[in-house]
Amino acid sequence: MLNQSLQILKLMQYPTGLFAASRMTVKTGYNLAWIRDNIYASIGLEAMQKYMLVKRTLRALLDILLKHEYKIDWAIREKPKHGYQYIHARYDPITMEEIWEQWGNKQNDAIGALLFKIGDLEGKGIRIIRNGNDLRILQKLANYLQSIEYWNDKDNGMWEENEEVHASSIGACVAGLKKISKIIDVPQDLIKNGENALNNLLPHESETKEVDMALLSLIYPYNIATKEQRDIILKNVEQKLVKEKGVVRYIGDKYCHTDGEAMWTMGLPWLTIIYKQLNKPDKHAFYMRKTMSAMNEKGELPELYYADGSGSNENCPLAWSQALFVASLTD
Repeated sequence: MLNQSLQILKLMQYPTGLFAASRMTVKTGYNLAWIRDNIYASIGLEAMQKYMLVKRTLRALLDILLKHEYKIDWAIREKPKHGYQYIHARYDPITMEEIWEQWGNKQNDAIGALLFKIGDLEGKGIRIIRNGNDLRILQKLANYLQSIEYWNDKDNGMWEENEEVHASSIGACVAGLKKISKIIDVPQDLIKNGENALNNLLPHESETKEVDMALLSLIYPYNIATKEQRDIILKNVEQKLVKEKGVVRYIGDKYCHTDGEAMWTMGLPWLTIIYKQLNKPDKHAFYMRKTMSAMNEKGELPELYYADGSGSNENCPLAWSQALFVASLTD
């Protein structure tokens, strides 16, 4: 099952090293590459010790940012006022050009995720940084987070929706800056500002969302929630968001609305990993069974199942879900 899932994941990787969010042939736009989704895809590859594939993915993301370095320079010189001035979230996986369609492109957590994973791998002796160009762009990403004042910046968050200050976005940036601070210059107050804002906002995700699946990222992979924060997040998610075939992103989610909130499969392997790391075998086994029951006959995890039980949507498999499942079998 592990090898099958790894093969499913690898089929979504373009020659550039970038991953499509889903199958390369889907008509939904999920044939494109998201920064965040590529980070999560690399987590699955890393769990299988496929380090050359991990390097290709993360170096491709660095190449994207180097290609658009002029835009980052503008944002550092003057804090962006409009969404298009931010680092975009989606790219053509072949040309590495920005996708200009309006898509909630202010996604600060994606930048934090990239800094986190590169800093994390470098700390483990897995060399992602190739040269001075990579170091320069990483330094500029930290400067960019300073310019946008990520700790109080209203972004579109992990779910690419309404602009609010999101705990999951702040947390990703804090975790990323901490990891990368061993490699580049990161002022301590840049981290402290984020920590203060995060602690003031938690256990809520934002002003309008008390409970949100995105908060799981503060437990895994970022591991920056305190024990008390972690326990509250898990309690809230399990009591209010866990359903039969997935996890609701937040109460009242209208995306793919078919008689209720959709059930996103990624939440199941996510919780499986967390409970394995917390050494709670009963909970780990429970969510592993739920994950496998959410798979189709090919072993694929779709993006989501409709709440009315009418099946899954077209984005199948979802790279993010598939990668977390791989990690849940190995981490």
